[in-house]
Amino acid sequence: MTENIEKMTAAEMLHRARTTGRRKRELQTIAKQLCIKEEFLAALESGEYDKIPESVYILGFARNYAIELELDPKVIVAKIKEEMNICADEDMVIEKPSKTVLPDQKKVVVEAAGKAGAFLGRNWKWISTIAASVIIIALAIWGISALVAHRGTTNNISAEVALNLPKFNIAVKEEFGVENRALASVVLQATQETWVKIEDAQGETMFSRVLVPGDVYYVPNGNVKGTFGNAGGLDVWVNGQAAPKLGANHTRKSGVTLTAEALMTKE
Repeated sequence: MTENIEKMTAAEMLHRARTTGRRKRELQTIAKQLCIKEEFLAALESGEYDKIPESVYILGFARNYAIELELDPKVIVAKIKEEMNICADEDMVIEKPSKTVLPDQKKVVVEAAGKAGAFLGRNWKWISTIAASVIIIALAIWGISALVAHRGTTNNISAEVALNLPKFNIAVKEEFGVENRALASVVLQATQETWVKIEDAQGETMFSRVLVPGDVYYVPNGNVKGTFGNAGGLDVWVNGQAAPKLGANHTRKSGVTLTAEALMTKE
């Protein structure tokens, strides 16, 4: 059963992990669980990376797929980088447009300025009236906007006071589910690399991603459940307070109820 892993390609390792052993699985099933197209998973198993649009998607899909198959995602990603000859992130080079100066540009500017001055000299009375009217209207709009902004600020202050965010143990890197932040009772932060999938009451996937240390996810309120590739790699916060760990390091947990009551009573 032991084979030389170093000599195997990433595609061979993925295909072997899915099709052998006691946990044989179909591509279609895994594709639904990971929310990744079946043909992209097939391309990873066959090494036909050109069938996946961008290299950043190739590596992200491969990382999620490896975790799902209980392989080391770092090994799979490293092998794919080596196979695709990806040594480092490519720098984006943006060429600045060259400035073209017309030969008679200065002459045109001088002529335009002269015409504008003559026009203002002939029509200064009604131009002054219009300018005064514009200033009055602008001041009125500014006053109304300031009043609305003041009311909005008051409401925002109340919302911020009500928001009970945790004091995270490590610096926040990226935030996900920010639309739930103002009302979220449950907040997750990755302290180790771990795959997270959140499902609603109907079993539909709401969120699926590999979180790296520092990443935060604000869990929507309601009857939602989570699956975690590395349960011990997450800090769980309930209403700003630390909750018990979901499991040990490198332990997969599925069907975890993510409500305040369930998490705080978890032993």
